[in-house]
Amino acid sequence: MNEQAEQMQESTTVHRLECSVDWPPENVAAYLVDCAEPILFDAGMAGETAREELTDDIATHGYELADIEHLVVTHPHTDHIGQVQAVIDAADPEVYAPASIRRRFERDPEDLGDTVRANAQAAGVQGESLDDAVEMSVESLKRDSRLLPSEAVDHWLGRGEAVEIGPLTVETVHTPGHQADHLCYLADLDGERVLFSGDMALGTFRPVAMHVGFDDGYEDAIGQFYTALDTLADLDVDRVFTGHDDPHTEFEARVQHDRESLDRLLDRTREALEDGSGSTAVEIAFQRSGDRNMEYLVIETASALAHLDGEGVLTSETDDHGVRRYEVA
Repeated sequence: MNEQAEQMQESTTVHRLECSVDWPPENVAAYLVDCAEPILFDAGMAGETAREELTDDIATHGYELADIEHLVVTHPHTDHIGQVQAVIDAADPEVYAPASIRRRFERDPEDLGDTVRANAQAAGVQGESLDDAVEMSVESLKRDSRLLPSEAVDHWLGRGEAVEIGPLTVETVHTPGHQADHLCYLADLDGERVLFSGDMALGTFRPVAMHVGFDDGYEDAIGQFYTALDTLADLDVDRVFTGHDDPHTEFEARVQHDRESLDRLLDRTREALEDGSGSTAVEIAFQRSGDRNMEYLVIETASALAHLDGEGVLTSETDDHGVRRYEVA
């Protein structure tokens, strides 16, 4: 890093920008790095309300959307890429995103629908719920590829590489599990090692292990999440700028919290089979759901069952209706 860049970093400030969402914790955060070439990490929720919130929040720090020179994406979920196009229209910034998103957005929607139908059916999803799961997956692919158009990305970022983003040197850290392409970004700011963590190392909850949804590879979500936590645990981090909680300095504790949460997920999944609560992902997810979103819990539970099956803790077979049923080995 040159001397000028180091001087720029000495006075760098990071501002948390907040947009509303309809699910707990009812907000999502983007971060404005106030430096010689303003950088925005993530771009808030989709919709007009979020656009107004993002614009107003930036204005409280003396900026406009047009001032953004660099836009960095952690992962392609709607609440993190919702205002990418608004920022592009206003500022025409350099746009950075995980390289594997490009391939994901090239997925054939019809083929995705067929795959999701087979995998969701194997999890025990039936009838209208099965049709809804297929439609949701296909529409999510179409929507997210519109929100983050591939042709607008200037820099497709690999995993574990160093990249110059304005005056910052940023290291990409691949952290799958919650979402398969998810990257965190590690940088030095004002003598601190800071992590722009997206939906990892959150302060109050572990994000659901959605990974690839019910596309092929969903079985790997839990294993990939553990791998991501191992990767994070090896980092030296002083401060974390998260996608849903306030910035915090409890990095090691939050990574350990997520690991323990995954451990509990696997334990409770096995226990549900032992006590007869069910034999399919849908049946076990129903026992967990309470007032939470059942759709995502089914995906996570299906991955937990597949993980335990792969470890030999469970056995499984597919019945005549294409439903995979599990029992303790």
